[in-house]
Amino acid sequence: MRLHIPVSLRWSDLDAYQHVNNVEMFGLLQEARITAFWKHDDAEEPWPTAVIETGPGAPSHTFVAHQEIEYLRPLAYTRTPVRVELWIGKIGGASLDVCYELHDGAPRFERLAPTTGDEPYVRAVTTIVLVDAGTGKPRRISAEERTAWEGIVEEPLKFRRR
Repeated sequence: MRLHIPVSLRWSDLDAYQHVNNVEMFGLLQEARITAFWKHDDAEEPWPTAVIETGPGAPSHTFVAHQEIEYLRPLAYTRTPVRVELWIGKIGGASLDVCYELHDGAPRFERLAPTTGDEPYVRAVTTIVLVDAGTGKPRRISAEERTAWEGIVEEPLKFRRR
């Protein structure tokens, strides 16, 4: 199963060719990742995977250790939020590989569902390391986090040109 996360585009995401800029694409994926994994106390309908405390006093931070993206086709501006399919390709001791595919959106779609199989605009992987805020060193993934995330573990993403 994958999380299906809506992300709205902004005019500032566009480049001179009127499609989402390659660098801005990482920002869209970051928004999906924050929605998926960070606790939002004010959320009306919290994501079951959002179990990482956030904010200045949080006991942990997330550290982006690696990112890789494959652009498959240009994404033009749309007012309908795009849909980021997000899953975990690997859970390690202190890290996880977050996999993404960015697809066209729809007015409504399920938050947790299998892949649609539609052709994505991009595929990407981000390796996240959980870090103890006090020491700055990696910390183990907790049992609560592992339990919350095990339901969205799938095969790791395979890039076309590897």
